[in-house]
Parts: sequence; C-alpha cells; structure tokens
Amino acid sequence: MKRRSNLSVCFHLLKLVKPLSFIMILAVFFGTAGFICAAGVPVAGTFALLCATGILPDVRLGTILILMAVFALLRGILHYVEQTCNHYIAFKLLALIRDKVFFAFRRLSPAKLEDKGKGNLISLITSDIELLEVFYAHTISPAVIALLFCISACVFLGTYYRGFALLAAVAYVCVGIVIPVVVSKKGRSDGMQFRTKSGELSSFVLENLRGLSEIIQYGRGGDRLSKMNSLTDELLAYDGKMKRRAGISGGVTTAVILFFAALLLVWASVLYMRGTIDFAGVLIPVVAFMSSFGPVIALSNLGGTLQNTFASGNRVLDVLEEQPETEEIFNKPQVHFKNAGVEHIDFSYGTEAVLSDVSVKFPSHTIVGIVGKSGSGKSTFLKLLMRFWSVRTGVINISGVPVDEVNTSDLRDMESYVTQETDMFHDSIENNVKIAKPDASHEEVVTACRKASVHDFIMTLPEGYNTAVGELGDTLSGGEKQRLGLARAFLHDAPFLLLDEPTSSLDSLNEAIILKSVNDAREHQTIVLVSHRRSTMKITDTLYRLENGRMC
Repeated sequence: MKRRSNLSVCFHLLKLVKPLSFIMILAVFFGTAGFICAAGVPVAGTFALLCATGILPDVRLGTILILMAVFALLRGILHYVEQTCNHYIAFKLLALIRDKVFFAFRRLSPAKLEDKGKGNLISLITSDIELLEVFYAHTISPAVIALLFCISACVFLGTYYRGFALLAAVAYVCVGIVIPVVVSKKGRSDGMQFRTKSGELSSFVLENLRGLSEIIQYGRGGDRLSKMNSLTDELLAYDGKMKRRAGISGGVTTAVILFFAALLLVWASVLYMRGTIDFAGVLIPVVAFMSSFGPVIALSNLGGTLQNTFASGNRVLDVLEEQPETEEIFNKPQVHFKNAGVEHIDFSYGTEAVLSDVSVKFPSHTIVGIVGKSGSGKSTFLKLLMRFWSVRTGVINISGVPVDEVNTSDLRDMESYVTQETDMFHDSIENNVKIAKPDASHEEVVTACRKASVHDFIMTLPEGYNTAVGELGDTLSGGEKQRLGLARAFLHDAPFLLLDEPTSSLDSLNEAIILKSVNDAREHQTIVLVSHRRSTMKITDTLYRLENGRMC
C-alpha cells in the first residue's frame, strides 16, 4: 500500500469536486450566513439586555427582539440548505467514486486482484467509500465556512478594540488548525491500521461463510472463532485508541476556548477600568467571542474522525492509481481468427519462473492437448493466451498478429475460456448462461446446455431454466456448475476455445457426452484442452507435456 500524506490524499479527493463547484459555493455561502445568524442571536440578546438596563438608550428594544427572532429562524433555514448542498455533493461524488473504482477493478482484473481478499475488496467499495462522505459533507465546505466566519468575527471584534481581533485570530488558529493537525498526526497510523484490520476481518468472515460446511465437518469452529475474536480484538484496540484520542482532543479544545475567553475578559476589564472602552465594549465582545467557536469546534472534532477518512481515501486511491498488468487495447485493425501460435515465451510471477522458452502452434480446426503435473503452469499458459498477463519475452500470435496488437474486445470475441471453477451469479440458470451472449434466444441457451450435458438436469428443477442458482451458485454441485460453465462457452461460440480441466468434476458418462461435443466443435473451432485425465486426451490431434516450465 502506498503511504500518502493526509495533504496529498486531501488534494486528490478535492480534484473530484470540480464538477460540483457551484453547489459547493452555495453551501459555503449559506453555511457562513447561518453561523453569522447563530452568533447573532446571543449578541443581539446582549444588545437587548444593555438596552433594557439603559446602558444603550439609543437602541430600540423591539427592533432587537425582532432581529433575534429573524436570526433564529434564518439559522435553521440556512443550516438546512447548507447541509442539503453538502450531502448532495457528497452522495453524488460517492457514486462517481464507486463508478471509478468498479472501472478500476475491471482494468485490474484478474491479474492484480487475484492476491487481494474478496472481503477486503467488499470493505473498500462499501465502508471505505462511505467514509469519504465525512470529507465531502463535513470537511471541505465547513473548513471554508470556518475561515470566512472567523474573518467576519475578527472584523466585528476589531471594531471594539483591535487587539481583540488579534486574540480571536490566535484562538481560532489554535482550535481550528493546531489541535486538529496534532491529533491527526498522532493518530495517522492508527487510522490506517484500523481500515486495514477492518478489511482483513471482512475477508476472514467471507472466507468462513464460504467454507462453513468444511469447518463444521472437521470441527474447526472453535479455531476459526478464536481467530475471528483475535481479529475483532485488534480492530477494537485501534478503535479504542482513536476514541480516547478524540476524547482528549475534545477536552483540550474546551480548555483552550475557556482560556482565551478568560484572557479576553481580563483584557477587556482592564481596558474598561482604564476608560479605553465602555461596559458595552466589554460585554458584547466577550459574548460574541464565546459564540463564535461553532465552526472551528466542528473542525477540531474532525481531527480524529478524519484519520479513518484519510486512511479510507488512501485505500481507494491505491485502487484508482494501480496500474493494470495489461492495458486494454483499442483502435487497432480488426483481426479475425485463423490460427494461433506461441513462440519462445517466458513468464514468471515476480522472481518465480513459471514458463521458459515455450513454443506451441494451434492450427485451425484442431484440438491441442496439454498435460502436466499440478503447478506446472498449465492454467497460467491459458491465461497468457487470454492476455490476462503479458509474457516477459517471446510472442503470442493470433492470426499472425501479436496479441499486444489485437483489440481487447476482438480478443474476447475470438476466445472462450472455461476455468476449473465456474463462478455463478444470484440469478436464474438461463441468465447465468446468457452472460456469454446476452441477446441469445432461449433455444440457443437450450442447445448450448444440451452440448454441455446439463439440459436434463435443468429440466428436473422446479422452475427449469428460470430456477435461481443461489448466491455464488451454492445450490449447485461442482459438476453442475462446471457443465454450466461449458454451456456458456458453447453459447459464446468463439473460434478459439480454451478448456482448463473441463471434466474434472464429471463422471465418465457426462465426460463422454461433453468430449463428443468438444470433438464435434473442431469443425468450426480451434480448441486447447488442458487435463490430467488420459481419457480426456484421446480426442486431441496434438499432445504436449508441460514439465518444469518447458513444453515437450
């Protein structure tokens, strides 16, 4: 994870506000006016008191009371409008950020997301992005409002005595800047650790939910619960530290305000005894000063909260700025599939070499088989053909064109890839198969499912093709999901078909039916078949063995 300063995170997040800058200006205007009205109520009340006691005989009491009522009414209206503008900006921007994050996931997938916990990613697109609402709704405009209001307050206090304005400015800086910055620096690492631990806990919970049957079967519930409690305790420890720091910050803020208020009162009293100012010049500035800390207290209270927010912003920016393993290619001449070939390619995950000097040809309308031990790089080889990763050296050609020069959309249209594990969505069986071809007719779906030897099973279900498969396909067996994955590939009907252990979860009868469909498909498709079963490889035209990263 890239460690950015809070200022850097703030700058990056601020750039997203530009399209909504006009609404932000409105929020600042209404917010500043609202705080002026809020402070105006006690100040006007002080004028009313001085008027009633005869100290200010030239001021009309009725006018002051009406002004107090107007200030109070306007305060409520202006605060509502300000909050409406801020939250409109916040939720618009959260939607924009989610859209950017999902687009980033699409660019990074699958290579850059395989090593990230699914629960961590879910935490990022939910709670992390949600926390940015604090920044957009309760930080940007409140900071500007505080600045404008404090300038107004200093000008007002300066009309009674210039030194009061200077004292107020120092107080505002201490409460609104110094205290939040100190608290923010002290709690920066805690905020980052809290968000990281939150993501780890989410991943762990999701992992346990998906493996619940195995946990029960082997009696590991106690161990998993202990681990979950440990992660929860770590999370609570960081949460407790941040809350304690926020409490200390609140106490220090109150003490600083009281200190400066007492200092102003003493100073004003001395000036009064010297005859520099009158009694109204003592009471009104003190009341106005004590009533003017609303905006800066709001900023001070954000010192601890913003640590969580900036940590979340840092995690979101990590995803947005992450560079994909392979960039999407477009605006290249369209390529139609004729054949494919691999020439002297090398590939490694970091420093771990996987493939070395591999060369293979895939002639049109043939079935090429690849066998090898688990971990020999067979699946990686297929992913390179899909250009999920880029080869380190060598070249992969489609119709004589390097895959790095083929439009990504064309490549996806030309290739179908059936993995060892088929992911299902919480939808009907028909819609799950239609992912491969959204505009397919029902008859096309049925034909594809027949080829995949899954039609008869589907017809035994209560609602047939309209049966919901459940979240993550948990109502289906591994073999049933695998056959539906094959049905997707048959429906897609791409000219280059990549099959990774397509019959590993099937019995001999279903395997024979599917292999017949695969064998028949060679009339219009070129097929790469990866399997450890000898029976599966009987239909291949050419057979390669992958050992120690080399093809032989």
